[in-house]
Amino acid sequence: MAKVYVFDHPLIQHKLTYIRDKSTGTKDFRELVDEVATLMAFEITRDMSLEEVEIETPVSPMKSKVLSGKKIGIIPILRAGIGMVDGILKLIPAAKVGHIGLYRDPKTLKPIEYYVKLPSDVEERDFIVVDPMLATGGSAVEAINSLKKRGAKHIKFMCLVAAPEGVEVLKEAHPDVDIFIAALDEKLNDHGYIVPGLGDAGDRLFGTK
Repeated sequence: MAKVYVFDHPLIQHKLTYIRDKSTGTKDFRELVDEVATLMAFEITRDMSLEEVEIETPVSPMKSKVLSGKKIGIIPILRAGIGMVDGILKLIPAAKVGHIGLYRDPKTLKPIEYYVKLPSDVEERDFIVVDPMLATGGSAVEAINSLKKRGAKHIKFMCLVAAPEGVEVLKEAHPDVDIFIAALDEKLNDHGYIVPGLGDAGDRLFGTK
């Protein structure tokens, strides 16, 4: 079963408070999301595999550790997920970035895929799917469906704020995908918004209404 990690790091919690605050403007909101994504990337990469190499320091030869070369892919769910990509790339600059675009069918309210562009070597990569919000879980489930049907085998999901309902939906649909969250909130309201949440992440990132 999928594991759920809720980060309690003081810097993440501090910055998340200002992300939530409705008086935080677009510029600061964007910078804070970027910073929290970097901090979360530090935690989400904790289990990356290492290998030993021989080097020489100015003092003596030694054996030391480097990353074993496992390929990473970052997949933002359009459009709000884009706001988290650069923060992760600061720590993993060699990662490839794909994109998955989804919209909600106005009649069925189900997410519909409209755009997918992935690295060519999907089966060889460990993927991190990113979206600031995990509300109903529909978009996250469909994005991971898109990856899996194209051959992805190792996937993690990362978001800033999640509702318990969305976490359960994602766990049930993809029990092999671990979930990394900066904050697990109270609930969804009648309109499908996370409470207390942070509003519409896309609008706040890009200054739209």
